[in-house]
Amino acid sequence: MTESAPQTARVTRGTGAAFAYVTTLFFAWGFATSLIDPLMAATRRVFDLSYTEATLAASAWFIAYAIVSVPAAAVLSRLGYSRAIIAALATMVGGCLIVPVATILDWYPGVLLALFVIASGVTLLQVAANPLVAALGTPKGSHARLNFSQFFNSLGTTLGPYLGSTVLLTGGVFAAGAVITEATRAESLRSIDFAFLAMGGFFALIAFFIFTARKKINAAAAGSTVEVSSPLKAFSSKWALFGAAAIFLYVGSEVTIGALLTNFLHSPNILDVPLEQAGKMVSYYWGGAMVGRLIGSILLTRINPGALLAICTVMAGGLCLAVTQTDGVTAAYAAIAIGLFNSIMFPTIFTLTLERSSAAASATSGLLCTAIVGGAVLPWMAGMVADASTTLNPVFYVPLAGYALLTIFAVSCARTPASRADVVAAPGSH
Repeated sequence: MTESAPQTARVTRGTGAAFAYVTTLFFAWGFATSLIDPLMAATRRVFDLSYTEATLAASAWFIAYAIVSVPAAAVLSRLGYSRAIIAALATMVGGCLIVPVATILDWYPGVLLALFVIASGVTLLQVAANPLVAALGTPKGSHARLNFSQFFNSLGTTLGPYLGSTVLLTGGVFAAGAVITEATRAESLRSIDFAFLAMGGFFALIAFFIFTARKKINAAAAGSTVEVSSPLKAFSSKWALFGAAAIFLYVGSEVTIGALLTNFLHSPNILDVPLEQAGKMVSYYWGGAMVGRLIGSILLTRINPGALLAICTVMAGGLCLAVTQTDGVTAAYAAIAIGLFNSIMFPTIFTLTLERSSAAASATSGLLCTAIVGGAVLPWMAGMVADASTTLNPVFYVPLAGYALLTIFAVSCARTPASRADVVAAPGSH
């Protein structure tokens, strides 16, 4: 008894330290993902792009989920948690280093390549970090640990647009009264370089800390196994396919709004504010999701998850409809408020699907993660709508359709009881 107590204490301290290190990863990929929003506004002006071309930044990022998710699971199985995480962060650093090369060459496709490489690292990071959080402690506490980590992910998505806009949307071609010349373009391109080199340095710093803590992480996760199962095996379950369609629509809708919100708020018929200020206001959209996640975690203990999801999808769809029919402050804050109702959608859709799918949990989870590719498709469709319209208000018809279809999924879940109760926790945010 006296000999086991110190050992237990050491294991607890080691697990707590490992969990703290891993939680920083959630912040890192949240910050990186939300940086796409001000980047799209920056590249659209610097490279003189159409909305359709600018939204390819989101497409380059989210298509990585469809291509890399399955290979990432195999890499995790081969390398283990700590080495897979370090490999993921190294990949992200490599992607950041591609950006200065692309801007020196004045080559927008190079920026898209860099985003794909960074997102590939983020995908591997998520594949490793989500199950690792569940492994770092008792199964009973996995919900609390994952929600805590998700909070830091939301914090990253909230800070990303604000800090990114400060760097990407100031000076150069964005200065008041600036004329687009070679000199102003060069200044703005250097701002893009600085943003990604700074982010690469941040990823490298995290990788260093993970490397120094690798023994603690491996010891804390000892005994947990990584199960690799092809998402194709989930095609036998109608609920798995239904849930994948829901994830596709949700991520596509959320990313569409976030990606075009800077330009939307900047529009003369909405707020007519400088791009930098509009970009900083996007933080309210993601911040609403962070606050809503905390509120939702309480409500989900009292309200049927399917019913609460239906309420959120209806409210989000209603706000999208309001945006299409109004201008000025009303449309601006209706668009920003959508983030509050987006908050619980991803983890709730994920868990509701796992509870009803007849396929193995790992296969269903793999299919749902692959469906995040919706973030590559719907923004591109919205970009085409934007190019064909005189204002950006009609863009919100795209997420409106997404939320309408998500309501069907939510109502179906509310009316169909779960077939399994062994779902431990939903994954962290995309």
